[in-house]
Amino acid sequence: MGQPCTCVPKKGGITVIKNEHDELIPTRTITGHRMCVDYRKLNSSTRKDHYPLPFIDQMLERLANHQYYCFLDGYSGFFQIPIHPDDQEKTTFTCPYGTYAYRRMPFGLCNAPATFQRCMMSIFTDLIEEIMEVFMDDFSVYGSSFESCLANLGRVLQRCEDKHLVLNWEKCHLWLEME
Repeated sequence: MGQPCTCVPKKGGITVIKNEHDELIPTRTITGHRMCVDYRKLNSSTRKDHYPLPFIDQMLERLANHQYYCFLDGYSGFFQIPIHPDDQEKTTFTCPYGTYAYRRMPFGLCNAPATFQRCMMSIFTDLIEEIMEVFMDDFSVYGSSFESCLANLGRVLQRCEDKHLVLNWEKCHLWLEME
């Protein structure tokens, strides 16, 4: 028997609306819904993977010495990682329409962040600290000149294509120049 699931509003960016007093109020927009499965029982019996996440302060130090940047965002990050067929039944959930299991890694599994970071480090291992930094599904590509940043971006995008890693272009920011 699978775990029950619920749907919660998925919050997007921030917009400004006027309230009844004509005041401008920043408000998070709802961009859809996200399905949530309670995996506490599965997580309590899962051997924990303590793969470390990078230290943000060290990444920022390495990024600070460059003039040009591109920021890329992985599309539905965890969901790009396939689950081994033998483990798919462990993700079983029920809803009014039936019982289902994930074929790709969902949010809520205790080892999902470690698994995802390990995959990203493996994919970009030779590029990290040379032309880019990786934190989960956020990729920072840099260069000391526009041309070098463009070349570095090309290498990262080619690697994404080679590894079938999909990016969310709505969240990507290209060609930021620092003075």
